[in-house]
Amino acid sequence: MALLKDKTAVITGASRGIGAEIARKFASEGAKLLISATNGSLLSEVKDEIEKTGVDIEFKIVDVADSSSFSELIKFALETFGAVDILVNNAGINRDKLILAMKDEDWDAVLDVNLKGTFNGIKAVTRPMLKAKGGNIINLTSVVGISGNAGQINYSASKAGIIGLTKSAAKCITCAECG
Repeated sequence: MALLKDKTAVITGASRGIGAEIARKFASEGAKLLISATNGSLLSEVKDEIEKTGVDIEFKIVDVADSSSFSELIKFALETFGAVDILVNNAGINRDKLILAMKDEDWDAVLDVNLKGTFNGIKAVTRPMLKAKGGNIINLTSVVGISGNAGQINYSASKAGIIGLTKSAAKCITCAECG
């Protein structure tokens, strides 16, 4: 099957786990891929593996929490492939600790990557998708964003935030005046 033939997908957090599996599946469906993560060696391994299937694939090391870094990722995708049809906001981290042991830097790191990174992706890709009159944004979250979990207060908050962010962004992007 080639459900994604002639489509370009940008996938964050693609160096392992869910992100790497999404990249493999999209490749099997014929998508052109730009995969990203912070671990260049693991990312390179995923790229090399997928490239053997004949799929057009590139990779970039990106800090999704940095808006200019994410914007550069999307710019690279547009220059390389001519479009971004699909963005998969998958990058995520955890710094699990009970509330009294949670340090500010643990809280900030998780919210920056998981929630701010997702926002940065949506913001970076919205204008090109609107210009192209189409596109899909897939934001990965977790049941923990709804139910919470002891020792994951920062992670739970970030995933709940992604749920709200996704709903609000969908309403904004589909309204007459997105700007």
